[in-house]
Amino acid sequence: MKRVTVLSIWNWMLWIAISPLMAEPLPPKIVGRHVPDFVLPDQSGGQVAMSDFNDSRLLVLVFLGTECPIANAYLPVLNDLQSRYSDRGVRVIGINANPADSVEAIARHQREFATGFPVLVDAEQVIADLVGATRTPEVFLLDRKRVIRYRGRIDDRIGYAQRRAEARRNDLEDAITELLEGKKVSQPEIEPEGCLITRRDRLPQRDSISYAKHVSRIVEQRCAGCHHPGTAAPFSLLTYEDVESRSEMIREAVVARRMPPWSADPRHGQFENDFRLTTKEIDTLLAWIDLGKPRGDASELSEPRPYTEGWMIGQPDLVFRMPRDFTVPAAGTVAYQYFVTPTNFSEDVWVQASEAKPGNRSVVHHIIAFVRSKGSKKLQDLPHAAGYAPGEEPMILPDGVGLRIPAGAEIVWQVHYTPNGKEETDCSEVGLVLCKQVPQRPLHGGGAFNTSFVIPAGADRHRVVSSKTFSRDVELLSLMPHMHVRGRDFRYTAHYPDGRSEVLLNVPNYDFNWQHRYRFVRPVKIPKGTMLECVAHFDNSEQNPANPDPAKEVRWGDQTWEEMMIGWYSHVDPRPDTEGPGDDSAAGTSPKR
Repeated sequence: MKRVTVLSIWNWMLWIAISPLMAEPLPPKIVGRHVPDFVLPDQSGGQVAMSDFNDSRLLVLVFLGTECPIANAYLPVLNDLQSRYSDRGVRVIGINANPADSVEAIARHQREFATGFPVLVDAEQVIADLVGATRTPEVFLLDRKRVIRYRGRIDDRIGYAQRRAEARRNDLEDAITELLEGKKVSQPEIEPEGCLITRRDRLPQRDSISYAKHVSRIVEQRCAGCHHPGTAAPFSLLTYEDVESRSEMIREAVVARRMPPWSADPRHGQFENDFRLTTKEIDTLLAWIDLGKPRGDASELSEPRPYTEGWMIGQPDLVFRMPRDFTVPAAGTVAYQYFVTPTNFSEDVWVQASEAKPGNRSVVHHIIAFVRSKGSKKLQDLPHAAGYAPGEEPMILPDGVGLRIPAGAEIVWQVHYTPNGKEETDCSEVGLVLCKQVPQRPLHGGGAFNTSFVIPAGADRHRVVSSKTFSRDVELLSLMPHMHVRGRDFRYTAHYPDGRSEVLLNVPNYDFNWQHRYRFVRPVKIPKGTMLECVAHFDNSEQNPANPDPAKEVRWGDQTWEEMMIGWYSHVDPRPDTEGPGDDSAAGTSPKR
């Protein structure tokens, strides 16, 4: 890499001219941008996530290069800052996104300069794109919610034309101090001086990209399953016109990694419903938009999948409705409503997929459809047949697995309504797709609950633990953490009888608006005696923008302003040719959501 010390006016003008061609990923505003969790390798090959530093109040992301003299001159300053502020919850993370720097060179550079903080390798420049980094050294100061509060230079000591012994302005340290004192950053953005980060051409064939040949396939595989008529998605993405007219919205959402939504740490577990876009897919979408959104040859379109309006599971074999309409008042708190619908099944029925569909999405917060025997009066501790909650996906079971609904059973509806300012009416539905034949293995499930916690007022990282010990061998199919608006993170760890422990799912940034059911690509074998431990943290501080009242302690409760801590799971008995007869836990039992 050429050593850059002075940037000429010509180079600056050239940068302005070509920067649009380099697909600047997000709008110009950087400060105030949320940085989602990411995972990058360090120079030793280990995988490091930003969420590994969740205990830190502030993070300093600094972009470095092994051959940039300005960046190198600031390494002692960064080491000193890390040393002085570490006990106050400030962590420095170096990021190297320079194409010319090999992993070996980065490791050697870190040793030579005795760097006292981790340096991660952003070989595909994903994080550089995410935050809009252009130079080394350029710093991004993130608050506890991982929102950028300062972006720019470290101080004014070293630049293209000066090299002072002492700084006149300590911009980064001033911003850190202001945030630690609960103040706004007085000068949140100062253009840095340093070496330009050369952008890697990750898409050499960009000129041939079209909607028909490339973009339609990405949208169909990653987006259309939710974005078709009648679903919770606010618009459809089934045609060229649908996608073209929303292209700038799509650009912003996919580069910021807001869409498709996904919250799992990629280092733990593989899940079949992980629809995250790859870097190449994002580059393809951006290139298509930058090229003017060419339609392409219609003959190159892939065969479209059929979608049933209103349903994500396809056309249900059976649809059940609430027994009557319910009127939701304009304001106030509505207690959980319960309704009962008879199935009138004359024999047992096996379900392969199920979906609860709100009749009026503007007022339905969640639905749980339970199954109970005819004549029973129970309203809790019942098996689930279907569910709906913000972001929750339908239940879709693998081949050979089915949920049994006994002959004569009733569907018990638990519906949570939230008034929206005017009187509304709802009549929701549950759709079932039946197994084509009696399945080999019935579905079981349950949850690891903690209902006795107390979250102190103002606590920003309150720890709550629940667990379930399996008394027989099982195979886990899915996991689904559940908290309310103070939920911060959630982790499932299997502690095996032989002393080993394994993280099965880590959700470092829990989002109440996206309550995913994480379905394993392959069932996870859980031997008898394994303890499934769930550890969650709650943010009851004023720094949580969704917190209804940080001045109050919080306990278990049904309403959104209260809290829950549930580690849902589903499982089946082992296959006949594997060891173990299956789990003896109650199938699908739960208290109210």
